[in-house]
Parts: sequence; C-alpha cells; structure tokens
Amino acid sequence: MQGRPDLIRQHFGAELTFGTGGMRGVIGPGTNRLNIYLVRRLTQGLANYLNRRATEGTMQSVAIAYDTRAYSREFATEAALVLAANGIKGLLFAGVRPTPELSFAIRERRCAAGIVITASHNPPQYNGYKVYGPDGGQAVSPFIDELIEEIAAVDLFAGVRTMERAAAEEQGLLELIGEQLDSHYIAALHTLSLSQPAEPLTVVYTPLHGTGAVLLPRLLNSSGYIEVIPVAEQMLPDANFSTVKVPNPEEPAAFTMALALARQYEADLVLATDPDCDRVGCAVRGSEGEYTLLTGNQTGALLLEYILGRLQDRGALPPDGVMVKTIVTGDLGRRVADAYGVRTEETLTGFKYIGAKIEEFEKAGTGTFLFGYEESYGYLAGTFVRDKDALGTSLLLCEAAAYYKEKGMTLLQLLEELSRRYGYFREDLVSLELEDLSKADQLMCSFAQMPPLLDGVKLTEKRDYYEGKAWLLPDGTEKELTLPRSKVLYYRLADDSWFCIRPSGTEPKIKIYFSVNAAAAAEADQKLQRLKKAVLTAAGL
Repeated sequence: MQGRPDLIRQHFGAELTFGTGGMRGVIGPGTNRLNIYLVRRLTQGLANYLNRRATEGTMQSVAIAYDTRAYSREFATEAALVLAANGIKGLLFAGVRPTPELSFAIRERRCAAGIVITASHNPPQYNGYKVYGPDGGQAVSPFIDELIEEIAAVDLFAGVRTMERAAAEEQGLLELIGEQLDSHYIAALHTLSLSQPAEPLTVVYTPLHGTGAVLLPRLLNSSGYIEVIPVAEQMLPDANFSTVKVPNPEEPAAFTMALALARQYEADLVLATDPDCDRVGCAVRGSEGEYTLLTGNQTGALLLEYILGRLQDRGALPPDGVMVKTIVTGDLGRRVADAYGVRTEETLTGFKYIGAKIEEFEKAGTGTFLFGYEESYGYLAGTFVRDKDALGTSLLLCEAAAYYKEKGMTLLQLLEELSRRYGYFREDLVSLELEDLSKADQLMCSFAQMPPLLDGVKLTEKRDYYEGKAWLLPDGTEKELTLPRSKVLYYRLADDSWFCIRPSGTEPKIKIYFSVNAAAAAEADQKLQRLKKAVLTAAGL
C-alpha cells in the first residue's frame, strides 16, 4: 500500500462496525477490512459480556461454526482462542458446518452463546461474524445492544487476550465437535416428518460450493425414498465459488448447472442452498417436463399447506397454533393459515425476529409455533433450531413433493390449486441503488407522502415503524404499532395490495416490496406492474 493513498483510505479510512445483524466485510488488512485482529476484538467483547454476567464458579461455553469462505477456519480458531484466554470454553466444529447446526449445537450443549463465521451469499471477497444467544437464535435486543457496547469499549490491540492452541486444549478450554452432533442433528431433523412416502423421488442438489455438502445429501438419502443426484462440480468447497457468479439460490443463474443435470435425469425436484446452508431455493418439474423456479413466497405457502394439512389429518393441529412471517413476506401463506384456523403473527424483516418469537411463545405459555418463513428463502419448522434451516426445509420439501406425487400432483399443480382457492398472488422487489447510505433518508421522505389513490385504488392504511404508529385512511385514525422501531414504511390498499419501503441494512440501497392478488394469473401480473409504476411515479422516480 506504500505510495497508494487511495488504498490506504480504503483499508484504514473507516472502521467496520458490528451492528444488530453482526458484521460483514471485505477480507484484508486495515480497520475497514475483516481480519484476525478485528475477529479477536469482536470475540473479546463477547467474552467481556459473558463474564460480566456469569455465575461465579461456572464454566461457560460458546459454540463456533464456519463456512467454506477464505479464512473462515482461521477466524473461527482465533475466536476460540480468545474465548479460552478469557476462561470460556470454545466448542469449535472440526470442519465446515451449516449455520442451522450451530443453532442446534448451542441448545444441545447448553452454550451461553454461539459464533458463526460466514458472509452467507455475498461475493467471495467477503466474510462475516454473527453472534447467537443461548436460545440458539441470532442475538436480539437487549443482548445485541449490550454486546455492541462491550465491543466498542475494547481496544483493538491492548484490550484483547488470546492464548496458544495447545495450551487451550490442555486446559480443557477448546473442544472440537462434529460427528456426534451431526448424528443428533439429523435425528432431530427426521422428527419433522409428517408422512412416510412410498413413492420414490429423484432430487438434484447443489450446495453452491458451501457447507450443505457435508450433511444435506446424507440427510435426504437416509429418508429411504429420496435419490439424491449431486452436482459434483459444486459439491467441492471453493472459497471463490468458481462455477457461479453469486452463490445465491434467489438468483436463477445459480441453478444453471443443477437444471442441466435435472433435465438429464428427469429429476422431480432441484434444490440449491447458499454457502452457510440456511436458505434454500427450489425448482419443480412440471407435467410437461419443464422446470419452474419457485419464489420464496410460493415455497413458504406450499410448505405451510403441507404441514398444516398433515397435522389436521392426524388430529394434531394445536388450538393455539401460530405461523410467523415477516412484514415483507407475501400473504398467500396467511390465507392458508386462516383456512386451518392458525393465527399469523408478523415480525420485522430478518429471521432473527422469527426465532425470537418461539422464545416469546414459550415464556408466555401460549402460542404453539408451527412454521416461520420469509420471502428471501428462509424457512423453519420445529423448535430445536431457532434460525432458518435449509436442511429441515429441504427434507420437508422432498416429503411434500413425494406425498403429492402419490396423489398424482406436482407441487406446481398444488400451487395452482391454492391460487384458485385463495387468489393469484404476485410479489416483486425493486432495489434502488444509492450513491451512499446518507441518501436513504432523503429517499424515504419521498415515500412518506403518498397520494390517496394509486392506480385508481384507495390507500387504506399507512404504517411508519420508525414512528411506531399506523393510520387508517382516509380519516387518519391512529393506532400504536407493537413491533420494534425500524426505518420502514408500509402502505395497504383497498384491494389488499400493499407495498413496503425500507433501507438495506448492509448496502447503499432502498428496497421496495410489492404484493398484489387477483382472481386470475394474468390479471395479477398486470396489476403488479401497474402498482409498481404508480408507486415509483408518486415518489418522483
């Protein structure tokens, strides 16, 4: 960097910050890059937090997992050694593992917290650091707020303790975990099953060079009726994700190799998981042999129909059952839940809020969590994991596909049946790129005042989650919102369409979510385009 002031500014001109969602950043030297010094500082902050609140004489432990990215193993090991130097036992996975298994490990081993080193589906030059609470869910308030304060108080060099690996192992402060937890986790995942299909199912699977390769084929093959055909080139751990542009199952391009293999074998399903295997995308073979990629909203509604239908058939649908979704997730799932008498609760964007709902239900002694999902391909059934879980979801998707296959239906035909019953729902996301994050507030203001009619349809409700208030329109009747404060605007129209605006938490973007429904597919498609145009025009875009 000597003689390159531009590079010095890039690497040292700012500090990467640990926020409510953890930290992601480009790997490299400097205060504005993710490196072992920053990982040590973050972990020292966590150790300080835990030790200040520990019961005297008890040994605390923290589970640590990592993905296939560059330096993930090294960062995870450094975190374990900082914990050890602070008298906290690190339970370090011996190899790469899916993020949901970390959540399971925290609960199984009764850990005080968990750490995962991952940047999910970000480009290869990124890595990240996320903290989990003792319930196995991503850290939420007040834990995360107090942790941020602890980290900020740590001097990057003078305030950090660490120790040699050999000494940590000798003193019982570092334990490698793996195979036994794998077996327990797979056994727990099989308890999610709601039917025993006899119909064989052929599934093409790609982990997109990520951690799913370790466990997902093993899980599916152990079911007895699923034949897994892996995309061999993408089963290899590769920090550069060489065969894909972006390792994100939301992107159709991520399915290119898997779909080619699926056509060769006439596979029933195609599954793709992101590098840390907490999100999964799905493509379904239709009756004519064509493959259709499902959206996150569609997949969630299909899974919900399968789960609630089978529970009802068994007489096992609880009277206080709850489905949880985020406010930007579509409403087809809500219609499905309503039909089964299951309550829907909403959270802010981010699966950590869905996981926290389970803890809330348990403490209150009312509300049985049945399923949670978000439009961005995150799903959870069961409560032994408290974060989105691509493994359990994949098992249930395969089981649902085999169940309906025995009845002569594909998942696409089931989706059509749900659409005829509840309406054809269409959703879209528009991301507006900003020059920098400071422009976000300015753009949010342009969405704060909407005309009373959009595409000839009346606005009936406005919610401002930052103000914590909602207004029924047009009379302006005010009500309080119960969700935490967040920079989110939400509008609902008289025809049950809605749109929602929020700044991205990690990038200089404004995200606008749209949802419409209609009695026919073509009508819904047209309605969506008209609403998008009307909203963007009203905001001066």
